[in-house]
Amino acid sequence: MDGESETKPERSLRATLGAVGELVRVPNLFTAPPDVILGAALVGVAGSDFVPATVAGLAIGSVCLYAGGTTLNDAFDAPMDARDRPERPIPSRRVSRRVAFGLGFALLFVAVGIAFIVAGGPAAAAAGLVAVAIVAYDGLLKGSAAGFLAMGATRGLNVVLGTTAAGGVVLGFPLRLLAVPAVVTGYITAVTFMAARETEGGNRAAVAVAVAGAVAAVLTVGWFLVSGSPTALEAIVATAFAVAFCWWVGRPLRAAYADPVPSTVGPAVGACVLGLVLLDAAFATAAGVRWGLAAGVFLVPAVGLSHVFDVT
Repeated sequence: MDGESETKPERSLRATLGAVGELVRVPNLFTAPPDVILGAALVGVAGSDFVPATVAGLAIGSVCLYAGGTTLNDAFDAPMDARDRPERPIPSRRVSRRVAFGLGFALLFVAVGIAFIVAGGPAAAAAGLVAVAIVAYDGLLKGSAAGFLAMGATRGLNVVLGTTAAGGVVLGFPLRLLAVPAVVTGYITAVTFMAARETEGGNRAAVAVAVAGAVAAVLTVGWFLVSGSPTALEAIVATAFAVAFCWWVGRPLRAAYADPVPSTVGPAVGACVLGLVLLDAAFATAAGVRWGLAAGVFLVPAVGLSHVFDVT
C-alpha cells in the first residue's frame, strides 16, 4: 500500500509536468535563444561590445516570452480546441484555463523583468513589445492579416531584443543589419499564414506563401553575405547553414504543396518553425563562425524533444 501511495503523487506530478510541457511547446522553446544570439551577432557586426552573460540572460527572457505566448495561445483557444483538438491540455482538463492564463501572463512579466535586470531599459522595452505582439496575436488578431504580421513581429522583435545586449538602439543600425529582423518577421508571417490554413485542406496557395517566405529568406542570406566582408570560412559555414535550411524546410513544404492536407501541412509548419534556428545561424555566422554555431546548436534539443512533444 505504501509503495502504491508513493507512486501516485509521482505519477500526478509527471502528468502535470507533461501537460505544462505541451502548453509551452517544449521543443519550440529552443528556437527562441537563436533569435537573441542573432541579434547579439548583429551588434558585433556593428562594432559594439557587450558581455556574453547579458546575451545568456536575454536568451532566458526570450524563452519565457515564448513559453508565455504558447500558453496564452491555448488559453485563448480553449473553446475552439474543445471542438477541434480535445486532446490538448486545457480541453482534456489536465490544466485549467484559469491556471493557463495566470501562467502565461506571469511568464511574460517575468521575461520583461529579466530583460530589465540584465540589460536595462532598452531590453525591457524590446521584451515588452514582444509581449504586446504576443497578446495581440493570441487574444485579438489571430486569423487576420494583422494577426499573421503580429506573429511574425514577435520573432523579428526577439532578434531586436538580442541587439539590446550592448544597450544600444537598433534604429541606429545600418539598413543592411535592420533587414535581418525584417526578413525573420516576413518568414514567420508567411509560415503563420500557412499554419492558419492547416485544417482547411486543399489550400495550396497558403503553402506557396510559406515557400515564397523561405526562398526570400535564403536569398537575403546570400545578399547579406555578399554585401558584407565575411572570411572564407564564415562564407562557407553560412552557406552550409543556408543549404541545411533549404533541405530542412524544402522536403516537407514540397510534400505539403503536392498534397495540401492537414497530415502534410502540419509537419511542414513544424519543420518551418524549427528551421528558423538554421536561418538564424546562417545570418549570425556573418559575425563569426562561433556565433553561427552558438545559434545552430539549439536545433539538436529542439529536434530531440519534438519526438516527445508536439511542435504545433
